[in-house]
Amino acid sequence: MTSSVSTSRGAHPPMRLGTHTSSIPFGKPQMEAAGDIDDTELLTVSWNQDYQCFAVGTSRGFRIYSCEPFKETFRRDLKSGGFGIVEMLFRCNILALVGGGENPVYPPNKVMIWDDHQSRCIGEFSFRSDVRAVKLRRDQIVVVLEHKIYVYNLTDLKLLHQIETVANPRGLCCLSHRPNTSVLACPGLHKGHIRVEHFGLRMTKFISAHDSQLACITLTMDGLLLATASVKGTLIRIFNTMDGTRLQEVRRGVDKAEIYSIALSPNVQWLAVSSDKGTVHIFSLRVRVDGEDPSNHYSSDQGSAIVHQNSSNSLDSLVSSNTGSNPGSSLSFMKVVLPKYFSSEWSFAQFHVPEITRFFAAFGAQNTVVIVGMDGSFYRCSFDLVNGGEMLQQEYVRFLKA
Repeated sequence: MTSSVSTSRGAHPPMRLGTHTSSIPFGKPQMEAAGDIDDTELLTVSWNQDYQCFAVGTSRGFRIYSCEPFKETFRRDLKSGGFGIVEMLFRCNILALVGGGENPVYPPNKVMIWDDHQSRCIGEFSFRSDVRAVKLRRDQIVVVLEHKIYVYNLTDLKLLHQIETVANPRGLCCLSHRPNTSVLACPGLHKGHIRVEHFGLRMTKFISAHDSQLACITLTMDGLLLATASVKGTLIRIFNTMDGTRLQEVRRGVDKAEIYSIALSPNVQWLAVSSDKGTVHIFSLRVRVDGEDPSNHYSSDQGSAIVHQNSSNSLDSLVSSNTGSNPGSSLSFMKVVLPKYFSSEWSFAQFHVPEITRFFAAFGAQNTVVIVGMDGSFYRCSFDLVNGGEMLQQEYVRFLKA
């Protein structure tokens, strides 16, 4: 698979996106007035790198929302033309855009790097097949095709790496975002395997994560921890990306489910999972970096050691005293002779959403979780750090009619 790249000179340095509704021409498509009837179709939802914002691609453009407080901060509405991928770079003016929907504004095999400060495209990538995902770091652009991943330098758009993968129709790929670490995780060349590239260390690690095909993966900000789920959707596993060690395994349920999202909290104490079962599950993690207070964001040093212990006896030393632990089965004493799920770690807290649409969860401030649905809904809920159980809904907004 080959690609072609075109660039525009004089790209402006990234700046924060301000709050406004733009009527500046967006390439060839014509803009419409902000007061026109909102009959858009929601095509895609994506979080920015620190989960403080999310972007939505629609059949008529794209919009960006801030989570705390919730508000629309930016939009570009087109008379026609949709976006299937809208990828933010934190809160700056650089966006990666791919056409989508019945009437894509750009071909789905093309990535447009848009600088909204200059209101123009500063780079363009064209491929022979459709783009499945785009991921951004402050120094890299990663384009995911079904069988290949391209890594480019953000400054000059030069190709840095090419990675072959097993069939990857979901476009699975995730990046670290600390300045002094550069980690990429993606499917390997075999079913259920993950390839982890530590670019800064020039090291590649292969992890056999699941027997089934991968459904969802995510990294911590420094890339030292990886969480994975397969198409079975029953188990979520957490790995050390340095040596491939499996640190913890939690259970969403017993029956098969489609996992929509996995999120790790900034302090690495919690993991959130959303699925087609209409429940967002929160799990307590018992992995952290050695010597760090688990209540703080952990070190971004690539060489930090990760503490883990599979014995439940070590739970107190790995989890802060003000947090709870995941409940196990009441039959766990019979785990030697009973199936594995009787001794699994179940979710610590839960929140229920409609099963009729896809929902994507992330962690907000303190003990809150923010959830965005493909029906154009936004939830904010909180969970009890000690007792867990059913989460409390704090906010609900219908930001776009699907």
